[in-house]
Amino acid sequence: MIIESPIDLELTQLSGQTSQPPWAQDGGHFSNVVLVNDKPVVFDVKQSGEFLDFNFNGEISQKEAISQLSYIFDLDFDLNKFYNYLDNRAELSDMSKFCNGLRLFLAPDPFECIISSICSANNSIKRWTKSISDIKRNWGNRHENYYTFPQSHDLAKVYLDEEDEFNSSDIQDICNCNNNLKNCGVGYRAPYMRRASELFAFEIDIQDIFSMSYDEAFETILEVPGVGPKVADCILLYGFKFREAFPSDVWIKRIVSHLYFDGKDISVTKVREFGMEEFGDYAGYVQLYLFHYARKSGLMNRLK
Repeated sequence: MIIESPIDLELTQLSGQTSQPPWAQDGGHFSNVVLVNDKPVVFDVKQSGEFLDFNFNGEISQKEAISQLSYIFDLDFDLNKFYNYLDNRAELSDMSKFCNGLRLFLAPDPFECIISSICSANNSIKRWTKSISDIKRNWGNRHENYYTFPQSHDLAKVYLDEEDEFNSSDIQDICNCNNNLKNCGVGYRAPYMRRASELFAFEIDIQDIFSMSYDEAFETILEVPGVGPKVADCILLYGFKFREAFPSDVWIKRIVSHLYFDGKDISVTKVREFGMEEFGDYAGYVQLYLFHYARKSGLMNRLK
């Protein structure tokens, strides 16, 4: 079945957004299990012209399946209107040509996005996506050949590292301790992940964040250990669809400085404030397009 809303599926899936790892790829098909109203549904999606074609296997209606995929790939967002916005701004006018069809890849499970975003900090896309995939295989629930992300109260019980596992289990040889977070390659982020799991299992109702204002949600997410302003904005953008978020790091700082401040050295905080004020409800999309435009146009190499 085709959803007639333009998208570049591969670009969207492989763009490194910290909502989740890319879905399993087989040729031009991308597949994964998604919990829809607590029911596991396996989706298979592929490109059909400029649109998304899909099949699904699960106990939900076709209408529910379309609604879920429309959310995950942000298919209700008007790309043509956004491209008109870009084309009317000299600094941004080339971006739709380099990133045509790129959409937000939103998390069906916001808790997965929180852990993924913590894992992505100071990390490569390849490493953090492998770590999150390993966490899913180790402690998620299997459906066909796919795994859901573990719930917060389950991940809160996972051992931090080999020493924690050895001291808290009946294993006699520490070399056999591999059922722990650090074994998934998360390094120093393991305590942050477990504390985040505890927070959302016992202290913060994750669903409440959807109904908060941006500022309230931002302050709430900053309470999570291991989360600074950039990671918080990634979580709000990809996990909770706050499109006014403008995740800012050293690369976005260099790009914005080049385009808007004559290459002057400005702070990441200033860049974040500028992006939110300048681009408003388009801030999240502009940030996404800025980064990929810089990569694909060669601008990033010139700014190193």
